[in-house]
Amino acid sequence: MSDSDHTLRRTILETVSIADEYCKFLNKVSKHRMDDFFRTLRGLVPLLYVRGMLLPDIQPEHPEANERFMTEEEWDQMFTSLRVYLADQDEFTYLSKNEYGQDAILTGSIAEHLTDVYQDLSDFVLLFKKPSLSARENAIHECKSLFESHWGNRLAQLLPVLHHLQIPDEQVGLLNDFLDFL
Repeated sequence: MSDSDHTLRRTILETVSIADEYCKFLNKVSKHRMDDFFRTLRGLVPLLYVRGMLLPDIQPEHPEANERFMTEEEWDQMFTSLRVYLADQDEFTYLSKNEYGQDAILTGSIAEHLTDVYQDLSDFVLLFKKPSLSARENAIHECKSLFESHWGNRLAQLLPVLHHLQIPDEQVGLLNDFLDFL
């Protein structure tokens, strides 16, 4: 690694690695037991949020090198697989501000939130892995921007939902083992 390559800092590489693990985890959703699925998300969601906050502000020298990869069809496929998997556990309510700045209670979809985050992180990982500085700069810039405008908020809305799910004490050790792995 070149000392002058600001895109290959340890914190950035760790973020790419965690984002990649999140995407791989969701790609195998049907292989997880429901309690394992939610337990893992309880660890990944706050970790991803912190990592998004820690991404540096990098202005790409060549913004035309930015790319998006996930198609609408792929988004629909991921959303549908999560929605079917989650079934009656998919919907949740949350408090948000409406267009007039007033509090409003809204209904959300865990599947939709997870898929939106998946889309942004999948595009981030794929662009970052391209062998050029311009691609990595654009990946970091776009991921940071989308964190601030989109996927960070999605994670923040999911955290209370995941927090209130019950995890038996004997499974907390497994969660700690998973977080140690990351």
